Amino acid sequence: MKLALALSERADLQEKIGDLAARLNKNAKVQEGEKPTEDPNALIRELDSCYERLEVLIAKINHTNDVTMCGDVSLVELLAKRECLLGKIQKMKSFLLKSSDLIDRYYTKSEVRIYSTVPVAELQEKLDALCKEYRTLDDKIQELNWTTELI
Repeated sequence: MKLALALSERADLQEKIGDLAARLNKNAKVQEGEKPTEDPNALIRELDSCYERLEVLIAKINHTNDVTMCGDVSLVELLAKRECLLGKIQKMKSFLLKSSDLIDRYYTKSEVRIYSTVPVAELQEKLDALCKEYRTLDDKIQELNWTTELI
């Protein structure tokens, strides 16, 4: 099984676990004399089974990520870098959006003027470079996911 397929199965299991939890909650109580729409015990068994499979998948995925190398860098390190790049990009986008907001007002001599504290265009170029780095890194990670066998 390729790493990408294991990642897909993990995502599917996590979604199924969420659905099972919602179904369990809907069947937690019933009015006296009524029956639940689904057997909570069967749902719990299915939930247990999903968690058992998820535990195995997570361990295999983590182990595979740890030993898979891309040059002299492990896949774990690439994933950490991608996560940090994404966080930085999101924070910088938010900051630049705030920094470049225009105030729609007619200024008089007595009004306070609002100015950006940073050179927005220059920082936008740096953000664009970060986005390009992120896309390149993500492509490399996706390629590894589709070419690496799950250990």
